[in-house]
Amino acid sequence: MPYTGKVAVGGPPDVHELTDLVISKVAVGPMENNAYLLRCRATGEQLMIDAANEPDTLLSLIGEDGIGAVVTTHRHGDHWQALDTVVQATDARTYAGRYDAEGIPVPTDVPLEDGDAVTVGRITLTARHLRGHTPGSIALVYDDPHGHPHLFTGDCLFPGGVGNTHGDAEAFTALLNDVEAKLFGELPDETWVYPGHGADTTLGAERPHLAEWRERGW
Repeated sequence: MPYTGKVAVGGPPDVHELTDLVISKVAVGPMENNAYLLRCRATGEQLMIDAANEPDTLLSLIGEDGIGAVVTTHRHGDHWQALDTVVQATDARTYAGRYDAEGIPVPTDVPLEDGDAVTVGRITLTARHLRGHTPGSIALVYDDPHGHPHLFTGDCLFPGGVGNTHGDAEAFTALLNDVEAKLFGELPDETWVYPGHGADTTLGAERPHLAEWRERGW
């Protein structure tokens, strides 16, 4: 079945088969978070993005091969409820944005700055620091040499807008500025976006609405 990015809590993962990388997306409750498992085809090494909840679901997805790392996109509790259990079971290294690490109760082995590389096997992801939703939110970019980029945005970008800044005008401006400059300003329309909740999108689908988002203020 072709990948759609549509998953439901309690349902099966959706699997995006790329030339060098396999991306499995699963939804976990109770806040319908997305968790992503990335597998390097060449080496079999695996990395998880956001061990959000339901550790049994995530460990089943990981399987017997284990994982080398878990990246937490930001400090909000719904994105790390299963982190301790997954790390204890797999001995994975933990990664998070430097300015959010103190808000995550599981110690961060590798604090990430803007532009830092995160590797899984022969695959390299690039961290982008996006201020506003939290002080240290990060997105991860996989620039596929065989196709378009793939972008994991946590809660910083969704279909229809940027992440929640709870009515804080300064935080909203910072987030939209960073998203415009570091994501829309550097990546093509074909870039596939994998958010922290809900359905996927592309930068091309969202780009025409940037001015509208800025005007509405959320």
